[in-house]
Formats: sequence, C-alpha cells, structure tokens
Amino acid sequence: MTWNYKIIMATVVLDAAGVGLVLPIIPRLLRDVGHAADIGWQMGLFLGLFAAMQFVCAPVLGALSDRYGRRPVLLASLAGAAVDYLFMAAAPTLGLLFVGRAVAGITGASVAVANAYVADVTPPDQRARRFGQLSACFGAGFILGPALGGLLGDVWIRAPFLAAAGLNALNLALALFLLPESRRGGAAAFDRAALNPLAPLRWAFAFPALLPLITAHVVLTLVGEIGATVWVMYGEDKFAWNGLMVGLSLAGFGFFHAIAQAFVAGPIAERFGERGAIVIGIAADSAAYVLIALATQGWMAFLLFPLFCLGGIGAPALQALASRQAGEDHQGRLQGVMASMASLASIIGPPAIGIGYFASRDVFPGLVWIAGAALYLTCLPLIRTEGPRRSR
Repeated sequence: MTWNYKIIMATVVLDAAGVGLVLPIIPRLLRDVGHAADIGWQMGLFLGLFAAMQFVCAPVLGALSDRYGRRPVLLASLAGAAVDYLFMAAAPTLGLLFVGRAVAGITGASVAVANAYVADVTPPDQRARRFGQLSACFGAGFILGPALGGLLGDVWIRAPFLAAAGLNALNLALALFLLPESRRGGAAAFDRAALNPLAPLRWAFAFPALLPLITAHVVLTLVGEIGATVWVMYGEDKFAWNGLMVGLSLAGFGFFHAIAQAFVAGPIAERFGERGAIVIGIAADSAAYVLIALATQGWMAFLLFPLFCLGGIGAPALQALASRQAGEDHQGRLQGVMASMASLASIIGPPAIGIGYFASRDVFPGLVWIAGAALYLTCLPLIRTEGPRRSR
C-alpha cells in the first residue's frame, strides 16, 4: 500500500467522521434555532439538502479534478468544509443553518475526487480492492463520528460543529503537506463547461459501455437504502427489539460490513473478475433480503450479517469495472457522475421505501425486502453489457 493511498484513506475517515459528528444534534439544533416543536419538514429538508447538493456538485468537482488535478480540488473542498462548519457553529438563524448545510453538501462531494485519486494510483486489476478499502474507511469514520457527536452534543449543542471543523482542518493539513498530485501533466486552460453539472452526465449517458453500469450502480444504491430506511422500524415491529438490541444490530452490521469491504471485496474481484464479484454480491444480498423477510426471531437477523456484508462487495467491484471502461483521463468525471447518481438514489429511495413499508407492514412487513431482492435481478443483464471504451 503506497503512502499516497494511506493519506487518502485517512482523509476519507476524517471526512466521514466530520459529517457524522453533527447528525446526533440536528433535531435539537433545529428545534432550538427554529423555535418549533414540530420539525418534520425542516429535518427532511436539512438532510435532503446535503444529498441534493452532492448530486449537483459531485460531477463538477470530478470534472474539475480531471482538468486541474485532484490535489487543488481536494484542498479547496477541505478548506471550505472547515470554514463552513465554523460558520454553522455560529449560525444564529434557521436560514443560515440551511446555507451552511448546502455548502457542506458541496464540499462533501469531494469524496468523488478521492475515489478518482485512488483510480489514478492503482492498477485496474486492484481497484476493486482499493475501492472496497476506501468504502470501509468511510464506514469506520461514519461510525465514530455520530458516537463522538452524541457525547459532544450533550456538553454543548454547537460543539460537534467545532469538532467537525477541527477534523477538516487536520484533513487539510495532511493533504497540504503530505499528498502529492496524482494526475500527470499540468493544469489546462479554464473552461466554463467544467462548471456545468449536466456536461459530465451527458458524457456518461452517451457512453455505451458506461450507461448500463451507472444504471446498475443506481439500482445497487436504491436496494441498499432499504436497510438504511427500515432496519430500525423492522426490528422493532417484527422482533420487538429494544434500544439495546437495535444498537447492537447496527454495531454488528457496521463491523462485518467494514471487514467485508476492506478484506473480502478485493480478493474476490481479483479471483473471479469484477463481474463475477458483482454477481456474488447480488446473490448474497438477495438471499439475505429474502431470509430476513421470512425470519421469525430476532437472533436470526444476527446470523445473516455475513450474507448482508458479503453483498456489499458488489459496489466496489462495479465501481472498478466502470473505472476500467472510462479510461485514465476521465476518472474524476466518472467518479463524480457515480457519486451524483448515488446521491439521487439516496434522495428518492428513502421516501418511496418508507411509504411502501408502512403500506404493507400490517399484512407482510417483509415485503420491502422481497421487493429489493427482485429489483436486484435487473442488474444482471446490465453488468453483462460490454462496449467500446471512450478516450475523448
């Protein structure tokens, strides 16, 4: 593992921790600043705004990193995030908090640039391994961040924003002093087209080899949102879990998921190829979805963790396959488009899944899991598509 890659891993851990730090205090903060007990629409808008800005800005940052280099885009994003969290720590009104949240979504889109950096410094046949490790780093940071944020929020409701600013400042220092540029060649002349979020999308959608893979990526993200949306409610409704059991289940899932992403995704992709790894991941996740839909006891869900987490190897393998198709000059643009599409799926998925769950839970609460397994089947013809690579 190269030193450059270790710095990127640390950057992703700190970035995810910074994002997760503020999540536990958002409801209290919105009530405090908005002076209202009912914060339903504010909470939904506050969370959705982050994903919406990532949808718009991830392709832009990716394209800019192709044109001007990964390092300057990462440095600008990290500096902007540090300043933005300080701004939110002091924001006195609800409107200013929403402005800060929008800026956080813009700077958070730099994860696409980190993925492009990894693609630059990693041989194509090892990218599934590296993307899996990067995903594990993001997951680890996202587990640590909310835990620390909950503790700090009990001391002072604004303290998590200050801690997030500090983490991004540390992140910035690491990148500034230790991270070299991964792109070959100098900066190109400024082109306004790089600021158009639709340009990378048009490029990807017109690329015969990429469009099916990006579509499959959206499907994988949508299906993954099922667990994120209904896991807690399903455990309470189906298995009568209390808070302790819910917490243990989430911690166990996070642990197994990180292990699978870091140590299983790469070897399986290298042994069976990216397409083979995607099929294995889909098969494992589909089996887990069907089995948890039919489970009658809560302990059965814990036994399914290895299957669920083996299902997680499909995403980094798909990312590596798309990276191989895009060509070396367009990794930033590709990673930006994939991050953008994942954000779009994360915006539309939870509301649709929640509506479906509440509509069916009195008859068969496991229906959403069965629907997810069925939706997975649409990926199989998509990942078999082979097309010419694009170099322009």
